[in-house]
Amino acid sequence: MNTDSIRKLLKGVSAGTTSVPEALDVLKHLPYEDLGFAKIDTHRDLRTGFPEVVYCEGKTIEQITGLVRSLPSGGFLMGTRADAGVYDAVKAVRSDTVYHESARIILVGEGREKRSEKAILVVSAGTSDQPVAEEAAVTAEAMGNAVERLYDVGVAGIHRLLDHSDKLTLANVLVVVAGMEGALASIVGGLVDRPVIAVPTSVGYGASFHGLSALLTMLNSCAPGVAVVNIDNGFGAGYMASVINRTCEAP
Repeated sequence: MNTDSIRKLLKGVSAGTTSVPEALDVLKHLPYEDLGFAKIDTHRDLRTGFPEVVYCEGKTIEQITGLVRSLPSGGFLMGTRADAGVYDAVKAVRSDTVYHESARIILVGEGREKRSEKAILVVSAGTSDQPVAEEAAVTAEAMGNAVERLYDVGVAGIHRLLDHSDKLTLANVLVVVAGMEGALASIVGGLVDRPVIAVPTSVGYGASFHGLSALLTMLNSCAPGVAVVNIDNGFGAGYMASVINRTCEAP
């Protein structure tokens, strides 16, 4: 349920085209629907502007397809950390399922219409960071944002980043994804006057400690305006970027 569907339902009751019992039948699943193995937060879209997102890792195929079957006709669902097996099973239930393989995201139905032309720029340090960067980018796009990508511009060849200074300065929000030592977020933060969401990745050799080194570097950034999400949390970064983008207008 979202604001538009509630408004349509109430207009139907007001106009007499929908009976009160019919409306109550629709509303009885608010604020959540209990499927036994999961309690779907059907009220979340009304509260936050975006429906509950399914984290697919750790769930069985039967549980995930059960969540999909519970959707109303034409309903939207986003699933993160989904593999090809999950996609194939969900596609058999809903033919309008799309798989973003690099991002490991499935989208069932239509995402949000574009809410703003303000751009979110997703920047990645290396090609190995791209899956996390794509998770952020696809999440932000599904939430109705214009998203641009700038990949493989890490500090080992900083001229690659500086060649795109126009993209950096025109973006309304930036998501910076980096593994190894994670220095890219501080550099970008020192170049722009927009919010920078830093995403440490688990990419790197032994002393990177599966992303802990990049996380600590980003947390200790001397560049103001840099906020940090959890290791490999592209979804969280894309979501936060979307929230900022719809509430903060660039001058």
